[in-house]
Amino acid sequence: MLEAVALPLVKYALSEDVGTGDITSLNTIPSGVNARAAIVAKEAGVIAGLDVARLTFREADPHLKFRAVALDGDAVTPGVAVAQVVGDAGSVLKAERTALNFLQRLSGVATLTRRYVDRIAGTGAVILDTRKTTPGLRFLEKYAVQVGGGQNHRLALWDMYLVKDNHIRAAGGLTAAIDRIARTRQGDLLLEVEVESLDQLREALRPDVDRILVDNRPVEEVRRAVEAVDAWCRGRTLDSARMREGARRWPEVEVSGGVTLDTVRAYAETGVDYVSVGALTHSAPALDVSLEIEEVG
Repeated sequence: MLEAVALPLVKYALSEDVGTGDITSLNTIPSGVNARAAIVAKEAGVIAGLDVARLTFREADPHLKFRAVALDGDAVTPGVAVAQVVGDAGSVLKAERTALNFLQRLSGVATLTRRYVDRIAGTGAVILDTRKTTPGLRFLEKYAVQVGGGQNHRLALWDMYLVKDNHIRAAGGLTAAIDRIARTRQGDLLLEVEVESLDQLREALRPDVDRILVDNRPVEEVRRAVEAVDAWCRGRTLDSARMREGARRWPEVEVSGGVTLDTVRAYAETGVDYVSVGALTHSAPALDVSLEIEEVG
């Protein structure tokens, strides 16, 4: 699955970088010169995207031998080699930048995700990503979130109902929006409703809603929202066919909006089930990795 999605991206990225040829390597390195190179982490983090790097070297030259010496999800320290590439020196250098670009981007997402996951350990909450991804790289970035220990929110517009503020305004109200979904609903898709007040929350509490998204509210207001959902659930038989195994409540509660590493634990400790963080993909700094030729001959 990963290769099927990544391969067209790899081919395009190589064509973007190589163009008509790597003129520097072609004019400095004699033909037939082989090299052994290592891909090395330059800073601490979580590695992700080794298979994408492998695909990149393979597409540049199918005779190159790529060997991962780490696994996606491994925590790495500065100076640690994560992979080795052996073969034609010119081919190695032709693929170098593209492979590293994928690796540093995905490792950056995994690293930031791991920091959020570690920050809320023991609270019972789950870190989610959002659709705030790099165009064209969504699948790979969401894969990197999983590598970092987070989980994916919906992949795209088609795999989950999410009624947000603009839907509510355009539909003529929250109840109207939910009622319209109910008339044409695909039963296996979850329905999430964004709320910005306790009044909206009470309006959204109905059996066909699977998740409440409390957006851009302070910690104490989120805590009151969780209490309100729990009060609504008490005395009811929670038997939705969509109910997640092990769920603490149904509907579940998600919080989003401006969550940072400094505030994420306070939000998680309100009792929410999920904390969604757009920064995982839209603001993750790249992890510094480099390729170093260790031997020529």
